[in-house]
Amino acid sequence: MVPERHSLGKVIGRDFFRHGVIPLILLVAIIISAIFVVTTAHETRLLTAEKDKLYEEKDALDIEWRNLILEENALGSHSRVERLSVEKLQMVHVEPSQENIIVSKQ
Repeated sequence: MVPERHSLGKVIGRDFFRHGVIPLILLVAIIISAIFVVTTAHETRLLTAEKDKLYEEKDALDIEWRNLILEENALGSHSRVERLSVEKLQMVHVEPSQENIIVSKQ
């Protein structure tokens, strides 16, 4: 009887397909899952950084808005308007005896 020669590659391949299909499928599923986890973690980090940047921009805009409100209040104060009217336009307070009231009938 002549011993039968089998190719090692064929034996391994046949054995793998008989007993190794499920572990191979699980290995591929694990690798795909790991890639999705890494991608999701990276996107989460990018979105968190963008959110922090937007919060900083919001804070800067809030500070600028408050400063503009203060400036508006300072520029619109009655004492400033009165002082500018006297200094630049040479306006004076009118005495009640000098007032002229005009009534218009329409």
